[in-house]
Amino acid sequence: MFFSIALLIVIIAIVYKLSPVEKKDNALIHGAGQIGLLAALALFGVDYFTSFFYATGEMMSALHPYNIQKYAFVAVAIITIANAVFGFLYMYSLGVFNEGGGSYTAAMRYLAPGLSLVVAVVLIQDYVFTIVVSTLSGVDQLLSLTNSYYAPWVIRFLIGAVLATITWWLTIRGRGESARVTFIMLGIFILLTIVMSIGLFIAKGRLVAALPYTAPVSTPTFWQAAYHMLTASMRGLVALSGLEAMSNGIQFVINEDFALVKWGKKHLPRLAGLWNYYSGKSGIGRLVQTSFLFYGGITTAFLTYFAIHFNAFNGTAGRSLVGNLSFIGFTQIPGGNILYWFYQILAVAMLAAASMTAFQDLQATAWRDVAIGEIPEVVVYRNSKGTFTRSVTAGFVVAIIIQLIVRGDTGAAVPYYGIGVFMPIMVMGFAIRKHILITYPPGSKRSWSAFGAGFAGILSAIVFIGQIVGKWTEGGWVVLISFSVLILAANLLLISPIGYREPKQIYRIVREKARVEGAMASIVEWQSLKMQEYRYNIIVWVARFFELLGVRRPMRYERPAPAGDYDHALHTDHPNAPSLLQQYLGSQPVEPKLGGAPKQTTPGDEEGKKD
Repeated sequence: MFFSIALLIVIIAIVYKLSPVEKKDNALIHGAGQIGLLAALALFGVDYFTSFFYATGEMMSALHPYNIQKYAFVAVAIITIANAVFGFLYMYSLGVFNEGGGSYTAAMRYLAPGLSLVVAVVLIQDYVFTIVVSTLSGVDQLLSLTNSYYAPWVIRFLIGAVLATITWWLTIRGRGESARVTFIMLGIFILLTIVMSIGLFIAKGRLVAALPYTAPVSTPTFWQAAYHMLTASMRGLVALSGLEAMSNGIQFVINEDFALVKWGKKHLPRLAGLWNYYSGKSGIGRLVQTSFLFYGGITTAFLTYFAIHFNAFNGTAGRSLVGNLSFIGFTQIPGGNILYWFYQILAVAMLAAASMTAFQDLQATAWRDVAIGEIPEVVVYRNSKGTFTRSVTAGFVVAIIIQLIVRGDTGAAVPYYGIGVFMPIMVMGFAIRKHILITYPPGSKRSWSAFGAGFAGILSAIVFIGQIVGKWTEGGWVVLISFSVLILAANLLLISPIGYREPKQIYRIVREKARVEGAMASIVEWQSLKMQEYRYNIIVWVARFFELLGVRRPMRYERPAPAGDYDHALHTDHPNAPSLLQQYLGSQPVEPKLGGAPKQTTPGDEEGKKD
């Protein structure tokens, strides 16, 4: 017991010492909490890293009831390949879209505004379900402590609601503070997982008996086995939303080299290409995504091996798959029961914290959606710590409602989670392909690069369809309906009065309410004007359609201000150039007021002064 307690104290002390602390100067940049490498690794990677607790369990749940778990490594190989392909795609994309926006910006620039609108809606759905699945997976780990995996649904729902409430509260307190808490938990998790791994190898060497065997539901045919293998592969891919999360949230990352890059540039200049690749905020994002290339494949293979060896799956002995393995591993160590309890409680906290990734990206997406006319302007409110509290709160409320609808059952929510993210990944692949074809000179480099991006797009499309087919019997077919309804609703909202945005309103939303400046603000302003062009075209198309039916109504809408070229709007040649909306703001007549315009006065002694 004393050994385990001492080990815990040492691990906690090490991680706490390494944890990032938000600097006051960074907290004041554009009114947002700008984070460095360690905080970004924790905040944007926690959703992916915590898939350790549920992805393999969900994958094996599609195989072991039919006694085909020994073929699980086929699914592991598929997951590993997909991780690598999509990881390299997003690492490259951070060099092209290094001001944030992810596939949302990519679709608007290189494909079509309509696709960008679809991506915006799909991502919001995916982020909300990330909150639902992460918190309910935390419930699974908590109930494993008392062998109560199949507890009544009311208890599961109430625990999930409490966990979601805690992460909501941490998120609205600011990025710097929530990132430090998440980093500490992630660091403890990594070190304890290493201890657990040692314990599992010791248990294997000691010939510890496997858990009781569960008879298969049925013996499948070859094609049934293939279908279950597809289902297993798709379930293991649910955490790839972390790629889009980092790309979307790059705007919140500080634009400076992290310590290793600074050291490398000074002491190993011959590796300048490597240091430049990982330089600046794009480099921080790339390092976070680099971990995605290997983590999923390694951890899934590790858990799969020991799950098969010890016959440990979700629900066995009243625990989750990881709950069973952690119990076996830690009990091989003196006082290991303490480590087991601590590890499972930590899993609960981390899975709840994984919701923070979704909450961060709800912020990064929602204010853009307001600017383009997809969400009412009232949603945009940013507190003194840089957090968009209203979008966070709205996502929290919807997640609680969904937890109630699925009655606290993680498995009931999983079919709707993870499907949506592959549509944005597909869009990113095809957008990067078009970027390469436009910007690269003819040659083998251009051909192979375009092929790679196109392959990533096609693979994502296959996975997208595979997710729906693989989860068809669990409700995957409902996704087709929900997608259709969301896309239709998004377009209807856009062409309604809610969706109208004039340049003055766009400027107010982006620069004054969201308090965003620089290239990111210019991108969103351009996107907003582009979406208004799309809105106008839809209204014209609808009017012409009704004219075919004999219904003629005069157009009441003026043609919107032209968005122009993306590079011109971004001011790649003059980064400090003013907003592209300035040309429209100056020409807008002042709205007359009762009693005439107010008199102009000079500022007093204390007015107009800058800090």
